[in-house]
Amino acid sequence: MSPHPIAETVASLMPRAKAELTELVAFKSVADFEQYPRSESEAAANWVADALRTEGFQDVALLDTPDGTQSVYGFLPGPEGAPTVLLYAHYDVQPPLDEAGWATPPFELTERDGRWFGRGSADCKGGIVMHLLALRALKANGGVPVHVKVVAEGSEEQGTGGLERYAQEHPELLRADTIVVGDAGNFRVGLPTVTATLRGMTLVRVQIDTLEGNLHSGQFGGAAPDALGALVRVLDSLRAEDGSTTVDGLDGGGVWEGLQYSEADFRRDAKVLDGVGLIGDGSVADRIWARPAVTVLGIDCPPVVGATPSVQASARALISLRVPPGVDAAEATKLLRAHLESRTPWGARVSTEQIGQGQAFRADTTSPAYEAMAGALSEAYDGEKMQAAGMGGSIPLCNTLAALYPEAEILLIGLNEPEAQIHAVNESVSPQELERMSVAEALFLQRYAKS
Repeated sequence: MSPHPIAETVASLMPRAKAELTELVAFKSVADFEQYPRSESEAAANWVADALRTEGFQDVALLDTPDGTQSVYGFLPGPEGAPTVLLYAHYDVQPPLDEAGWATPPFELTERDGRWFGRGSADCKGGIVMHLLALRALKANGGVPVHVKVVAEGSEEQGTGGLERYAQEHPELLRADTIVVGDAGNFRVGLPTVTATLRGMTLVRVQIDTLEGNLHSGQFGGAAPDALGALVRVLDSLRAEDGSTTVDGLDGGGVWEGLQYSEADFRRDAKVLDGVGLIGDGSVADRIWARPAVTVLGIDCPPVVGATPSVQASARALISLRVPPGVDAAEATKLLRAHLESRTPWGARVSTEQIGQGQAFRADTTSPAYEAMAGALSEAYDGEKMQAAGMGGSIPLCNTLAALYPEAEILLIGLNEPEAQIHAVNESVSPQELERMSVAEALFLQRYAKS
């Protein structure tokens, strides 16, 4: 059987896609302007805006969102009476972490072992290119059959909620019949997957103070309260002996009923060192999709190199708590802050501050749009049946859109399969996945227009 014309068109566009992704990855668009210049994010935003204009989008705009970043918006009109589909991605990226740990420069798209490496290649600059490929393929094969809105967020990775608040202040702007969030991914390369649930999250900063200033550990150690020692005790209280998350008052017994994740596959995907055990109890899917998970993201304390023999007067940490659907993120934040404050030893002074927060999300996978997506994914993946999985990460915008547009169907797809190593060093995208997911999105828009 000859390939679908859409597939043939996307295949012919892949060299252009690689060139465009190379340009996008080159922007150091980390939306933390204490680390990276604002100009890098602005340049990336302008690149996206120019790409939309080239494709014939109208009303293209850089939206100045309340968190001080920019999101990019455009509208492409379709046939009269057609439904409206919103396509979402984000152009901001995580910092590259330890650049020395990258085999090739993080902001230079590099082909190696059949994959394209670079920060944002999968998460989520590749998602922007995926949307462009799908639309170009449709234009070359009879036209885009729906009205299309595109929004590319500029601060998703920071969790500062700029686009969420902008959408709430301008509720008509992103209104659509169906929303395709291109920031998820397949359970495994070659296995077409929609994401049915997202965990919510909260970020809390805790600071502990015990002394007016650091003291000589020989002269005062043993009686002087050590702020860093107190912080270590507090952080340790967030986990049970088996590593399960234990925040006082927070239910940690959720069960995942869908697609399962074997421990062997998880160990390989997470690159767990030989002999090191996984943490928590229950199935892997329970632990990463249906239960809360705490992570200490950073600690402010003296580095080992240059450390002096001192009792520390102050110490602080940034803590992430992921919460599953059914758990209110605001309530989880209150419980986490109360836990940190109540578990601080020795009468030390403790303060907590909420830095970011987003609610969990659960999609309705029985909707007509999901039926259209199931057919499109199966066709793009040579008959493979669409699977539904959870995702441990958070996309707070999903809940904002669900609240603003309760009648809209929200689908989560993308390029973030395990080998992509998003947020880690050596992030990469599979060009085969980019090609097939672009085909699937184009076929979905055709099928959805007829549904």
